[in-house]
This record gives sequence, C-alpha cells and structure tokens, in this order.
Amino acid sequence: MLLIANSCLAEVMFALNILGVAVFTLQNDLKQIQYQDSLCSLRGYFTYSLCTLQNYSYLLQAINRYVTVVYPTRLFWQSTRTQINFLGTNAEDAPIIQISAILKYNIEVIFEYITRKIPVPLRDFTSKPRLVVIRSFDINKPGTAVDDLKGGVAGGSILKGVLKVGQEIEVRPGIISKDNEGRLQCCPLLSKVVSLYAEQNELAFAVPGGLIGVGTKIDPTLCRADRLVGQVLGEVGTLPEIYTEIQIIYFLLRRLVGVRTDGDKKGAKVAKLIKNEILLVNIGSLCTGGRVIAIKNNLAKIQLTTPVCTEVSENIVLSRRVYNKFHLIGWGEIRRGTVIKLQMEIPSI
Repeated sequence: MLLIANSCLAEVMFALNILGVAVFTLQNDLKQIQYQDSLCSLRGYFTYSLCTLQNYSYLLQAINRYVTVVYPTRLFWQSTRTQINFLGTNAEDAPIIQISAILKYNIEVIFEYITRKIPVPLRDFTSKPRLVVIRSFDINKPGTAVDDLKGGVAGGSILKGVLKVGQEIEVRPGIISKDNEGRLQCCPLLSKVVSLYAEQNELAFAVPGGLIGVGTKIDPTLCRADRLVGQVLGEVGTLPEIYTEIQIIYFLLRRLVGVRTDGDKKGAKVAKLIKNEILLVNIGSLCTGGRVIAIKNNLAKIQLTTPVCTEVSENIVLSRRVYNKFHLIGWGEIRRGTVIKLQMEIPSI
C-alpha cells in the first residue's frame, strides 16, 4: 500500500508499479495544484484505485465549536465534488472515507477496509531475482580499520524472484564512462550478497514486496551518496539490456497542471513534443534527461543522458520544464531502443 501525499508524482508512479496498490490522500481543498497532479495521474496511468481518504484534521480543529453543523456539511460537499472529479476514472467506484490523522478519527475503518477488501498482490517467486535500487550508501564510519571495512549497501524493492544470501549478483548499468571517441560505455558490477535486511531484521532470503537492504562486496565508494540509484540488481546474466536511446508510444495530458496563463482559469494547454527539446524522463527509479530526436504521430524517439537498464513495455513518465520548474506532461511505454555494448573490464577512472 502506498499513500500519495500530493507530491513527487513521477516517483509515485514508479512505486505503484512495484507495490500495486494506491490509496489517495486528498487534503482539505480540492483546488490545490498537487491534487490536480494526482487526479491527472489517476486518470491515465494508474491501473486501479481502491480507496479515497479525505483528511480534515486541521479543519476540524479550526471549527471545533461548530463541528455539529459546519463540519458534516463541508464533508458532504467535498465528497460530492470528489465523486464528480472521479467520474470516468478507475476510481469512480472507490469508497470515500473521511478521517482525521491527528485526532485519529476513523483510522480503525481504514484498517478494516484494508484487511477485508484489498486483495494481496500476486508475487512472482519463480523467476530470476530482480531488484530496483532506490538508495545506496556506505555504512563504514570514518576511522574504521581496513580489516573491518564492509562493502556498499543497496536498498530497493524486489520486483520478482527470491534473493538469497551468498548469491552471485550483477548490477547494471554499473560504471558508466566514455571511450576515446566519446561514446558511452558501461561496465556491470559483479558481486555477492553478504547480508539482507528488512528494517532491523536480518534475513536469509528476501521476496518481492517492501523495502530490502542488500549488503554486498562492492567498493563502498561506488555506493556512497546514492550513486547506485536507478540501477538494477539481479542474478548474473539475467538482467535486461542497457539502452541509450528509446522509442516510445506516448500520451500527453490535455492541460498542464499547476500552470495557468493570464486570464485563464484552467491550466495551460500541453504543447506537442518538439524535436530536439529536452525532457525529464523517469524510468524505474532513474530520473534522467532526454532529448527528443524524432517524432511521428504518437511515437517518439528519445536520446537519454544516462544509460538505463530496462526492458520493452516498461512504463515511463515525461516532464517538461515550464517557468524553471518541471511539470508532469504525460507518460509512455517503451517499444524498442538502442542497446549499448557492455564492457566487462572496469575502465581506469
């Protein structure tokens, strides 16, 4: 389950692909820009929505003396507006639960709904393991003796398969560099799983669902400060190809959420993609720049700034810079791409 707190929509879309369940939290005013972002994402991207929560904790405190009259009326109209906005979306029939997170009103209703109504997501335990890295760090403290140094740690969610302690693993794209002609080249990192953790619990094996910390023998310098974010970890020789260019089929929003033109109450219209324009592309946990090099109908070819380990049919998110800030403009699906040749010898850096 994932609570969408009206921000970081691109990262939320990636998380939903992993966790499979969305619970929207709509805070106070439905006219907020962040709410419009969430609603547009819901309309076109999310597979389904199971429940809608409305949090009125601050409102309840502000009108405590008039709670018997004003508060129920406000809830009724907000619920009605929410149902109208959800018409034609996957959340059209989703129940609406009014809560107060601070005062803990109706929290037990949420728990009951989760346990009785939300199905357990189907997990693939038979395929080769694959983990998307969303955090990486060096756990060695300054001054640690050489004999006590430990390898880097990668944190993320397992998409499929079972990861075991002692298993040989590969991290792609790995070390990214350029050859003498300026072309990008990637050297995958080969290592071994030395430990697995879920919160403070040490595991012998890890399965899909939730966040897992993977202790490895990788040089901790390569894992420091989230340097492995956006990479994919899995069994040696089983990971997808690495792409520098991708061809996608894309879908654009009708209007740009969060940006209004002068004299226009609605958001500005989303312009069509333009050749050679720079976009922000989210693929899995990787957030990178991309230049549009070709467009035809609803197909586009994008050259990525950073190589990405992904596969065909993967969903991506597109954002465009408007007024010095990136805004969600659409999403797409990878159809094919240009595969980069792997270099198995670590380059001198």
